[in-house]
Amino acid sequence: MSLPRQAIRRLDYTAPAYLIDRVDLTFDLDDTATRVTSRLVLQRNAGTAADAPLVLNGEALVLESVKLDGAPLLPDAYTLSDEALTIPAMPDTAILEIVTKINPEANTALSGLYLSSGNFITQCEAEGFRRITFYLDRPDVMAKFTTTIIADRTKYPVLLSNGNRVGEGTLDKNRHWVKWVDPFKKPAYLFALVAGKFVAATGSHTTPSGRNVAIEIYVEPGNADRCHHALSAAQKAMAWDEQRFGLEYDLDAYMIVATNDFNMGAMENKGLNVFNSKYVLAKPETATDADFDGIESVVAHEYFHNWTGNRVTCRDWFQLSLKEGLTVYRDQEFSSDLGSRAVQRIQNVRGLREYQFAEDAGPQAHPVRPDEYQEINNFYTWTVYEKGSEVVRMYATLLGTDGFRKGMDLYFKRHDGQAVSCDDFRAAMADANGADLEQFGRWYSQAGTPVLDVEGVYDEAAQTYTLTVTQSCPATPGQDTKLPFHIPLALGLLDRRGQELPLQLEGEPAATGTSRVLALREATQTFTFINVPYHPVPSLLRDFSAPVKLDYPYSDDDLVFLMAHDNDAFARWEAANQYATRLLLQRYRNGETDTPAPEKFVAAMAAVLNDTRLDPALAALMLTLPSDAALFEALADVDPQKLCAVRQSLKEALARSLRPQLLTTYQKLNTGAPYRYDGEAVAGRALKNVCLDYLAELDEPLTAELLANQYRHADNMTDRLAALKALAQRDDGESFVDDFGKIWQDDALVLDKWFALQATSSRPGALSQVQALMSHPAFSIRNPNKVRALIGAFCQQNLQHFHALDGYGYAFAADRIIELDKLNPQIAARLASCFNRWTRVEPVRRALMRAELERITREPGLSGDTFEIASKALSAGT
Repeated sequence: MSLPRQAIRRLDYTAPAYLIDRVDLTFDLDDTATRVTSRLVLQRNAGTAADAPLVLNGEALVLESVKLDGAPLLPDAYTLSDEALTIPAMPDTAILEIVTKINPEANTALSGLYLSSGNFITQCEAEGFRRITFYLDRPDVMAKFTTTIIADRTKYPVLLSNGNRVGEGTLDKNRHWVKWVDPFKKPAYLFALVAGKFVAATGSHTTPSGRNVAIEIYVEPGNADRCHHALSAAQKAMAWDEQRFGLEYDLDAYMIVATNDFNMGAMENKGLNVFNSKYVLAKPETATDADFDGIESVVAHEYFHNWTGNRVTCRDWFQLSLKEGLTVYRDQEFSSDLGSRAVQRIQNVRGLREYQFAEDAGPQAHPVRPDEYQEINNFYTWTVYEKGSEVVRMYATLLGTDGFRKGMDLYFKRHDGQAVSCDDFRAAMADANGADLEQFGRWYSQAGTPVLDVEGVYDEAAQTYTLTVTQSCPATPGQDTKLPFHIPLALGLLDRRGQELPLQLEGEPAATGTSRVLALREATQTFTFINVPYHPVPSLLRDFSAPVKLDYPYSDDDLVFLMAHDNDAFARWEAANQYATRLLLQRYRNGETDTPAPEKFVAAMAAVLNDTRLDPALAALMLTLPSDAALFEALADVDPQKLCAVRQSLKEALARSLRPQLLTTYQKLNTGAPYRYDGEAVAGRALKNVCLDYLAELDEPLTAELLANQYRHADNMTDRLAALKALAQRDDGESFVDDFGKIWQDDALVLDKWFALQATSSRPGALSQVQALMSHPAFSIRNPNKVRALIGAFCQQNLQHFHALDGYGYAFAADRIIELDKLNPQIAARLASCFNRWTRVEPVRRALMRAELERITREPGLSGDTFEIASKALSAGT
């Protein structure tokens, strides 16, 4: 069994003993023996004791030499361990020169400097730079970097690093060099180096101040025709950030490099972003609308980090949400402004509820600003990113758009070039607006999802409507008792004709519009609205104004009414979602797997299909039943296979009842027009393919014909994959799956879709198929994308087969986690999260899952990353 790493605690933070003003790096690249020479200009930090040693982080390094102020250090002048180089006697200022050797080819963890498809790539966040050279590898040590790269010209013609290119030349033996200077101070986690055979798609952007910025996207040869969308996204992101926040880019070039081997989606290294190819490469024949959306969002996210993460960075890793939550909010706003704000909001909330709410309710629960961690790689979580973005959104909701902008302006004015904390951001928001946000700070320190219990009482005689709101938050690991949060609750009131009523609180001189935000600060608060002429239906938590669960006793009729009449698109979708969730849970508890869909529910869904005024993308979301994962979180002692069967039966019943409307809508939208990626076309495809998905439940010749025709004749991956997903669930669909695999066998990203489609199949034998596909020539356990597409999709998305009663799914997952841990602990730890909710399943499965968790933790030499996740999961059962 592995021993847990000693926890690192936020309250134990101390400033670095030494600071680094400048770093000069020289890389002499070699596949198995890269030599790294670093020259550090150091000074003792103010207040540091004169006898304080210099401790530099380092992992998997071969130390060749150390010089202090030009003089070689003898071995007795320093101490070398597996994790650090310690020099006990240091002057107040010094120049330290270190030469190390590393083996990029052997770096399967993909952290530090490694080889990917014959190209050199770096990934230094969170603690990867210490795998390149000995350094103060912490985010509050910011220095100016100069990087010189030397490599074989034939094998590595393109040499890239942070900042601006200032020189290049040739050496003997077919070697060349390029020198880069980054004029802005940065922590080591933002360092990047790329070397290899790439082609570039190029463009430019002119800032309001008149600077011309080159945009360069580097990809492997043969992929240049798939960069246009990413290039356009970068140009749009630059213009949006200038208009929305007054922020201009600050280097000569903005560079993106795409690689197939990457642990993350992308990385915001200053001026040189490294991306997973999934979030760069796209054309209609190979990428779905969701892929195009994802590329636009991720390109924007990494670009926006230039200010929210790079120019102002986090003081320590506990403050990770300072940059990630804020930048997720910014990329969501960007996507909302470019597309449908309502659809973007709903999609974000669906993800938050399915994954972050589950995280908040499970053994890995932690605050947006964690109090401690064992392995920082395990805190790149839904809570830090997505709940963190909701915290930022609440500032904007409470302060308004102008108030939020004032807070952002003050934040940059105070902290440009600094490493700061979440409290510094909150202080800027408060000070810029003269607002009291002290209680709001609990969103950073308290874990868990708050619950709002709401009661409404109408007094016909007094024409008043009184809302009583009680907030609570369940216990989470290490936090049994929670204090009240500061929560913005957005709402409106509708009369029975569907008209919004003016809102005037008792004591106010006049109504303030038909939608407003109530600020909740106490455990229980009462709000009385006056001059309410009719018994209203409340529209609560509009636009999902806070990351909370809402409990209000809506009747089925209320939900149908809100589905049809609410002017807030999120609330309209939420009514449909609540109605479907209520019905599915009721059928699960009653064991209903072959009963018709209730007429009232069918009528409500038919009304959505027939509403020609409704945005087709919103209609598609309203028609989509809650996922298995979302329903799973609403139950205890769950039988996952029974739950999947209940959802499937309701879907089939709806398809039978709505067949005429579904077919009419599908045929109307299936125009055969050439592919376009714009809001109208994307929305139309979304609704068309939801209709096709329902129709695929009907075992009739027309359905088979519709599916086959769409698969064969589609001119885009969105429609072709939609048809294939449905075909893959049918007895007559195997030949189509095989056909797709043969056509795209040489396209890594498209083949990932093929792997995932089979891994998530509900057909018998899904696990056997996954095991067989692990021997496919295109699959590699060393490639994170392949692991996520095949193994991760099965373990984390195939609720039915992963939770098979024989326990084989659990054993398969444990075997793969143990295997991966020896290669790439970060990916193994993320896969281990599939066991997080083991206490929610019924007792037989619970015992099987616990046994596999125990087996994982007993594995000799298990990494700290995986041990932390598995041991915390086990602790939920004690």
